[in-house]
Amino acid sequence: MCAVGRHRVTRAESTGTAEVSGRDDDLVRALYREYGGALFGHACKLTGNDRQWAEDVVQETLFRAWRNAEKLDREPGLMRAWLFTVARRIVIDGRRSRSARPHEVEASPLESVPVPDSADATLSALVITEALQQLSEEHREAITQTYLRDRTINEAAAVLGVPPGTVKSRVYYALRALRRSLQDRG
Repeated sequence: MCAVGRHRVTRAESTGTAEVSGRDDDLVRALYREYGGALFGHACKLTGNDRQWAEDVVQETLFRAWRNAEKLDREPGLMRAWLFTVARRIVIDGRRSRSARPHEVEASPLESVPVPDSADATLSALVITEALQQLSEEHREAITQTYLRDRTINEAAAVLGVPPGTVKSRVYYALRALRRSLQDRG
């Protein structure tokens, strides 16, 4: 154990780590009470008013003060200067590390343009085709001529060789059967 000022530090020889007594914790609390607000304001200016980064800088500064408790000069003016210098160096190191990494960029508008998904249309076509297969030959032909080939009732009647009223009737009953079949499929 070595006594530095009024703080005691015990060194664990085998691991090279330091066991710090509660007095060093008290030092950090006192530093935060006395310099925390000013240190945070200073860190905010250094970080361009990035509050979260400034909070991290204050925390890291106080952690370094705790780690170096045995070396710190307790004179208030020197302590404040040391804390502000450490905070400035932490911000500088942060800026350097950020500039060393490639900048993340937002996706360009062209990269986020939705691509039409034809899966739904394909699935719908398959379901309708299966439902059409359930119809009688006459009803399926009436639907094919009027809806799929976009013909009028009179044109469909001419192609099928039946009266227009028959085409209307077949389309009506075919649509009813299709609705029932599609409702059964969900």
